[in-house]
Amino acid sequence: MTASLSFRKLGRLVGATAVALAAAQASAADLKIGFISSLSGPVSALGIPYEKGIRAALAEHPTLAGKKVELIVLDDASDPTTAGRNARKLAVEDKVDVLIGTSGVPGAMAIAAVARELNVPLISPTPVTIPGPEGAWTVTVSQPFPLMVAGVVEKMKKEGVKTVAFIGFSDALGDLAYDSLVKSAEAAGIKVVANERYARSDSSVAGQVLKIVSARPDAVFAGNSGTPGALPYIGLAERGFKGRIYGTHGLINADFVRVGGNSINGLEVPSGPVLVADQLPDSNPIKKVSMNYRAAYQKVHGAAPTDAFSSYTYDSYLLLADAAARAKGEPGTPAYRTSLRDAIVSTKELVGTHGIYNFKPDNRYGSDQRGVVIVRMDKGTWKLAP
Repeated sequence: MTASLSFRKLGRLVGATAVALAAAQASAADLKIGFISSLSGPVSALGIPYEKGIRAALAEHPTLAGKKVELIVLDDASDPTTAGRNARKLAVEDKVDVLIGTSGVPGAMAIAAVARELNVPLISPTPVTIPGPEGAWTVTVSQPFPLMVAGVVEKMKKEGVKTVAFIGFSDALGDLAYDSLVKSAEAAGIKVVANERYARSDSSVAGQVLKIVSARPDAVFAGNSGTPGALPYIGLAERGFKGRIYGTHGLINADFVRVGGNSINGLEVPSGPVLVADQLPDSNPIKKVSMNYRAAYQKVHGAAPTDAFSSYTYDSYLLLADAAARAKGEPGTPAYRTSLRDAIVSTKELVGTHGIYNFKPDNRYGSDQRGVVIVRMDKGTWKLAP
């Protein structure tokens, strides 16, 4: 009888321990990240590095603010409609606490619309501008196009450029790049003499390049990104264009360099400091974070990063980590989402690989001039431009 009671007591003790353990695990609920990227399709040259960057960050920091991080990854196949649908699934079915993504501006805007509707904070590694209340749940770690393009135009002016032709994507990214170029060029006394567009899926831009060459500009600026961004430079080289060539920070990835080949030699683009971190002085706080990122990336993927995109999602994770340490409540609840959003938009002087971030409730971008350098393509290698 005594032994039987002892076994029953032991059973109750084990059961109680299991219940207590489960309760403890529930009280330390996982912090869920819904991550959307273009892992296939024409924007995958950006989307694949994005995924590699966030996996490096997760491996380095598997818990945030005492919460185990659960990363849910979905491919939007470079389609904005799929990106929006993925965001809705992650928010409604998976009940994620935060969204991060995606690789293209149209897709990021689709996700931002869902984030606002369902009150889920979105950290976008892609530049996306949503003014007013509609953008209240979105911040962007990528440098704003006006800031980056202004850096390029300043370089144009120093190099004596008087006229520049534009060619870019026929979508929101192309519009953003063109508008930024026109504004900065006008202030610098540089005339924009052409505005040619093409789709990301196009296989040729021969007609557009012919019009540009006939305008005889001193330089060409391309508002595009990823592997499809090489088309204009290839076309210009085939037409024997001898002027200067410029582009956006959306071109810094290995596939673009491979496809562009000799046609992109001399190309100058803006970049975050991470690309030339080893050339920064030790006194620059960005250098330490950038070198940590390189080490984390190499540990997870077995090779050093060769792009500037994976570090945007690494910075997104750092921003989330900083905000999670200040957010109140339990993950999985509307109250936590709101608190996390409030913490994100009040971030101050957070050092990342692409800059030092400061957000305000009415400012979607956190970067300033500290997040911009100009790099030049020199025989297959990006080097800091003099």
